[in-house]
Amino acid sequence: MSENSKNYKNPDGSNLTDSSSKIETKIEGNDNKKDVSTSIFKKRWKKFKTLKRGYYSFIIILILYALSFILPLLVNKDALIVQYEGDYYFPVFSYYAAEKFGQDIPGEANYRLLNEKFKNDDSDNWVLMPLYPYGPNQNLLDELEGSPPHPPSIGHICGTDDRARDVFARLLYGFNISLSFAILVTIVSYTIGTMVGSALGYYGGKVDIFGQRLIEIWATLPFLYTIIIVSSIVQPNFILLVFVLNLFWWIGITYYIRGEFYREKAREYVSAAVSMGAKNRTIILKHILPNSLTPIISFAPFAVVGGIASLVALDYLGFGLPPPTPSWGQLMNQGLSNINYWWLVTFPLIAMFLSLLSIVFIGEAVREAFDPKIYSRLR
Repeated sequence: MSENSKNYKNPDGSNLTDSSSKIETKIEGNDNKKDVSTSIFKKRWKKFKTLKRGYYSFIIILILYALSFILPLLVNKDALIVQYEGDYYFPVFSYYAAEKFGQDIPGEANYRLLNEKFKNDDSDNWVLMPLYPYGPNQNLLDELEGSPPHPPSIGHICGTDDRARDVFARLLYGFNISLSFAILVTIVSYTIGTMVGSALGYYGGKVDIFGQRLIEIWATLPFLYTIIIVSSIVQPNFILLVFVLNLFWWIGITYYIRGEFYREKAREYVSAAVSMGAKNRTIILKHILPNSLTPIISFAPFAVVGGIASLVALDYLGFGLPPPTPSWGQLMNQGLSNINYWWLVTFPLIAMFLSLLSIVFIGEAVREAFDPKIYSRLR
């Protein structure tokens, strides 16, 4: 039978056995491709990339947040480079008095005026200024006519506040502070909540009962009153506010992690690890915790939204970051105190609305990508 197949010719002149071997090789190649498994994380990442609204929002927020760390090179009152009488100076990194460059003004040099002077003198001296040559805390009373707040103009696209400080510069620096604050609070609170929830869910019994009662007692403490008491004793700052918020924010994620641990520790792989003599720390960190991260990752973007809103609210009420720290909440407070100056309310609200909306889009996309109904963690 094999001899007959060797003698049989296909229409293209090839032997039947050659065609059969090619087909078998192709089938084996497809089977090998099917055997290549894709991790759940890669599947979820691919799903997240298909959700365009959340994915593009993530890219935009990531780029803007990265650029916010180099704002002194982009938005600043200090020059990047000054060439004066053959020497080079870098004011963005060092302080130089006005006398250094022949300016008859007290304190630090005014590099915008210095730039105009060098251009009018038509000399070899020059100044390289940032793209937007105004700082977030710079008072512009000596340069602008009239009393502040000044309306938006070509030089100041978002106007100035009640102390003649550029609103656009304060909004950009406030974005970095608000997002950094929210991310730090989320990381610390989720770390504490994960540790506590893991212990309660894994050990259970009396540990869980007494732990839950202590959490319930601690949760009854009023957050706002605590902030008011702390603010009346010491001047709030960035680190202190992070600490105070983390006294309360870890409680929410504790319940989710506790429930995840109760469910996962009943699985067969945990029983197998226990029977093999694995230590509790190994079982918690290497077996159960990786399979319990879905609520942490899904809720993290919404926690960041809550962190930004909390800082804005505290700044608005006067219990947040001390002045002259650039803050969206302080600008909104100025706007409501000077309701006729619309730019003090409009631009901070637009900045906050777009930032929070983008992060909410990210959260929705993450929640859908990590939906356990789509990708089971045990599959």
